[in-house]
Amino acid sequence: MAQALTAGQWNRTLLHRQHLLARADEDAIEVIDRLVGMQSQDPRAAFFGLFSRIEDFDPGELDTLITDREVVRMALLRGTVFLVDGQDARWIRPLAQAAFDTGLREHRRHLVSADADAVIAEARAVLSCAALRVADLGARLAERFPDETPTTLTALARSGLPLVQVPPRGLWAGRGTPTYQLLDDWIGPGEAALADDEARRELIRLYLRGFGPASVAAIQTWSGIRGLHPIVEAMERDWELLEYTGPDGQKLYDLEGLPLVDADRPAPVRLIAPFDHVLVAQGDRARIADDDLFARTVTPNGRSPGFVLVDGRLAGTWRLDADAAVAVELFVAVDRRTRAELDDEITRLTGFVAG
Repeated sequence: MAQALTAGQWNRTLLHRQHLLARADEDAIEVIDRLVGMQSQDPRAAFFGLFSRIEDFDPGELDTLITDREVVRMALLRGTVFLVDGQDARWIRPLAQAAFDTGLREHRRHLVSADADAVIAEARAVLSCAALRVADLGARLAERFPDETPTTLTALARSGLPLVQVPPRGLWAGRGTPTYQLLDDWIGPGEAALADDEARRELIRLYLRGFGPASVAAIQTWSGIRGLHPIVEAMERDWELLEYTGPDGQKLYDLEGLPLVDADRPAPVRLIAPFDHVLVAQGDRARIADDDLFARTVTPNGRSPGFVLVDGRLAGTWRLDADAAVAVELFVAVDRRTRAELDDEITRLTGFVAG
């Protein structure tokens, strides 16, 4: 019989694995690897994500990891920009290609006369050992395919090639339009450590280490990879995974040997990043947010605010105003003690931004 998991256990276990119950005293690269990268559509989002998870996090540490090419910003799972260990990017990017193929099919429809494969091959040649701004890449490709629009040509290149967004964009104080370089040219040539089903197994392991226990639907929603049910079931038969029954009767899986956290473990107020992966693209979002409250965070332009967690659940949003002050909107009433804790966290974030 699968062990029953309470809503409180499910919530606190997620927060513990995400370092949101207690900030970690670890290097940024260790936390990034444990969380399977961090969403980075907003170039500063990963910095705020690490601020909420690491004690005394210094943004210069992440800047160094980026400029030293240990971590990269690139379109990865679901075609979304992630900040991830460069060596992990080698084997994860091929797994994500199915999501890019959907974009390729759409972009092909806008071609006038060119062949999509020829465009991608030309983009590879143009980018070989060179970094190009998106406008410059489009212009170079348009020289070879004059009937096509530069935006369509660059979209095909992004969908068909593993392209890194190189600094200064993505640094704490970095600015500029996206500038692309081929992954192997940026971090150095090498072979992917894993491939095919073994790579899918490893991605499942990593997700559960950072987000488990979780449903197969949640793994697929986060990764954008379909057809994982048979692999998860095989991993369970191999005694690698345990099965739990969630608070609403859902089937959840976790790595053998990873402990659950008691529901009564205190959860401090946290201001977590825009696009933070504990809330965005989450098939198991019920463990940390009510649907009606999360709906209030969704904006027409797709931009994400930062999120406020109170007692381990979504309770509001935060933004930086024009003066770089932290502005909070709460969706729920809080008591005096919680308000004081929130004010302390706002002060901490204000100091981080100012520093």
